[in-house]
Amino acid sequence: MRIAGANWMQIERYLARDDRAVVPLGSTEQHAYLSLATDSILAERVAVEAAEPLGVAVFPPVCYGITPSFSAFPGTVSLRVETLIAIVRDLLDGLVQQGFGRVVLVNGHGGNAPVQGFTHEWMAGHAGAQVKFHNWWNAPQVWKKVQEIDPVASHASWMENFPWTRIEGVEAPDVGKLPVDYAGSLHLGPRAIRERIGDGNFAGRYARSDDDMRALWQVALEETRAVIRDGWAP
Repeated sequence: MRIAGANWMQIERYLARDDRAVVPLGSTEQHAYLSLATDSILAERVAVEAAEPLGVAVFPPVCYGITPSFSAFPGTVSLRVETLIAIVRDLLDGLVQQGFGRVVLVNGHGGNAPVQGFTHEWMAGHAGAQVKFHNWWNAPQVWKKVQEIDPVASHASWMENFPWTRIEGVEAPDVGKLPVDYAGSLHLGPRAIRERIGDGNFAGRYARSDDDMRALWQVALEETRAVIRDGWAP
């Protein structure tokens, strides 16, 4: 259930029967030939579709994340670490105040990793509240499926190339890209990183068949749904 499609009275009734909430976390950054909003699009979509059969409330995504190393690519906007953590803190504080006691942060961007550690700190000061941090894109079952389809998969490669992250009128190259040393370039700064990684794909094919992508998406939905549904403390 999208919060954007509900009014406050409906959410008041929802809270009388359920205290779960899902908040997608994304980023606005280069993804080669794909949308700059890829991480946000995917985090929100997997959250909404996974939560829908459960009737769990899904809030609008946080569409900006921590991505300073891509800042030489036009359109990339990065938050400071402390800024994103402050945003998540305020969101969690507000949700708990409203009566949401169980929250899943569905994360679509690797750079947002500092938030996971923060959630443990936050929970230590909020007895009874529960927060899960779920990297949908490299969760165990999703990553297993990625490896089954094509083990050469990376940022801005085929594994993020879904119909809903493509740009109309833009064709991805029908080739595989040799790996670039992104990790080994981090100390050089944004401009050197851009020069080294070129279009932004780290390694692998730019696209695979829609059948492959549907199969991967189904695994992502099932795994994310299980996180939302299962494993909460009594």
